[in-house]
Amino acid sequence: MRLFCLTLTTIMLASSSVALADGDAIAGAAVFRKCAACHTATERQNRVGPSLMGIVGRPVASLPDYNYSPAMKAFGADGKVWDEALLRKYLPAPQFLVKGIRMTFPGLKSDKDLDNLIAYLRDPAVAQ
Repeated sequence: MRLFCLTLTTIMLASSSVALADGDAIAGAAVFRKCAACHTATERQNRVGPSLMGIVGRPVASLPDYNYSPAMKAFGADGKVWDEALLRKYLPAPQFLVKGIRMTFPGLKSDKDLDNLIAYLRDPAVAQ
């Protein structure tokens, strides 16, 4: 019985931490407002920055109808893909990770904001 309770507690703790790490797409839509002056996420329309619709899983600097900076093209030249891990490295300080990009956004400092924004970018339709 004791082993059963320990196992059950472990499973419950593990599943609750996964839920927190996944973020909240609705809260992420609010975080995305910081990005919306330059980017879209629910349509393939470029603005000052490229559309972020479908960004999770997309190769870096790969939209054919957007003129990426030479720095971003070089960053993606080796086949990098915008997965959650790369977004987590990039979003806190974009200019630090990719020196010479045109984006002036200073970055997101909150892990919670990162989790939520990434959840939103994975599926922006969830928040509509």
